[in-house]
Amino acid sequence: MSKDYYSVLGVAKSASADEIKTAFRKKAHEHHPDKGGDEEKFKEYNEAYQVLGNKEKRKQYDQFGSSFQNGQAGGGGGYNSGGGMGGFDFSGFQNGGVDMDDLFGGFGDIFGFGGGRSSTRESQAGQSLEFFLDIDFKEAIFGCEKEVVYERLVTCKTCTGSGHKPGTKVETCSQCGGRGRVMGVQRTILGNIQTQTACPKCHGEGKIVAEYCISCDGKGVKREKDNFKVKIPAGISDGESLRIRSRGDAGVKGAPGGDLFLRMRVRKSSDFERVGFDIKNEQPISVTQAVLGGKLEIKTVHGLITLKIPEGTQSGTIFRLKDKGVPKLNGKGVGDHFVKINVIIPKNLTKKQKQQILEANL
Repeated sequence: MSKDYYSVLGVAKSASADEIKTAFRKKAHEHHPDKGGDEEKFKEYNEAYQVLGNKEKRKQYDQFGSSFQNGQAGGGGGYNSGGGMGGFDFSGFQNGGVDMDDLFGGFGDIFGFGGGRSSTRESQAGQSLEFFLDIDFKEAIFGCEKEVVYERLVTCKTCTGSGHKPGTKVETCSQCGGRGRVMGVQRTILGNIQTQTACPKCHGEGKIVAEYCISCDGKGVKREKDNFKVKIPAGISDGESLRIRSRGDAGVKGAPGGDLFLRMRVRKSSDFERVGFDIKNEQPISVTQAVLGGKLEIKTVHGLITLKIPEGTQSGTIFRLKDKGVPKLNGKGVGDHFVKINVIIPKNLTKKQKQQILEANL
């Protein structure tokens, strides 16, 4: 019975070559035996892609079915006597069809496709760091300057980052010729694959050092306390981060350093609520003020502001004080201040007061 390779890969008969390739990649990722997948299913996908991924074979398959190769399309999928993978057609990989490191996502370091990392003495970029920075409500609004004290990896001053004891003898490694890596062959499910690993003699450095720096143990970096002053921009919000370039861990052996991220933790205010770049608060007034109107001194983050209350102001009325809110980042204007009026209804009135209210028909 003819096998339906299109169903195996889950594509339509009209699928393009790219669609077939994408479907095969996905299923290979899911079912690769080295990732705990089903080996039989993996063989089946290989067989289907070997045919549908080849223009001529696909044409013959569409005309005659899977019998066009007399059962030789997929092979056994196991290892043959030569160490390769029986029945697997690598033409799709060799012609730019599937990238090996992409297909096996992360296996490149194991098989040597991507080079990998294998030594603490090799050049390595510094890690980025993140710390919280506590600031007051108004400091976030108007900006401030803060001193940051923290620990990070810094370039060793004794060896200036080389990892070598000053004045020590340094020679090119004879085993790897200064490359820091040696070639080898590893037997895998895909056959014998060439690998490259850190040279065991020079530990990936490419050089033989007579003596390493004692101060940093040959690493070129050491952990120290660091401090500097940073300007917090006006208008920054709680949870926002400042990125300070090259203030993270120093890179190893000349590699670039990481960055420092300062995440703001803004203390709340007992007087105001911040919403974006606007400020809100509530202002109590008496019934008399609400009925007759008048002037009020309103507290804002910019200081006291005189607000005119019109006659007959209702409780819940909101007044807008333009440009009395939070300065917007990068100097793009200022938010507003919104005041909500709460009319305070008096309690425990005397008979005389109650009579006055009745006479006023309030």
